[in-house]
Amino acid sequence: MNRTTDDDQDLLAHVLLPVAHEEDARATARELEPYQPKRVTALHVVEKAGGAPDKTPVEQSEELAEESYVAVRSVLPDADDHTTYARDVVGAIFDAAEEVDATAIAYRSRGGNRLMQFLSGDLSLKLVTQANRPVIALPRADSDG
Repeated sequence: MNRTTDDDQDLLAHVLLPVAHEEDARATARELEPYQPKRVTALHVVEKAGGAPDKTPVEQSEELAEESYVAVRSVLPDADDHTTYARDVVGAIFDAAEEVDATAIAYRSRGGNRLMQFLSGDLSLKLVTQANRPVIALPRADSDG
């Protein structure tokens, strides 16, 4: 099936851009920027432990989120931001996409070998197989490793 240019524009009308940290945010924004999305909302998910001590203090996680948003805006100056707190990162991404009415979720795989992907639950696989809206897998630059 051929898609029209209008379909492509609708897909990029409002992109949700999950980012993990400053370096990831900048690299991910750089990969999205050439596609000229109309609107971008950067998302940082603060991982909660669900009763156990959190991986990092909330204040530190919020600083990490803010640094990530600044990095995204260095490439996409008009990007909005959205922070959420959850144990299930992929579920939080889907919930955020619903909350901001995103037309697509764009992400850049964080790489790692198969063992690391298995141990982390392969978030990329969950993103592309369980989403209720289009998911755009952005390319990784050669320098990403």
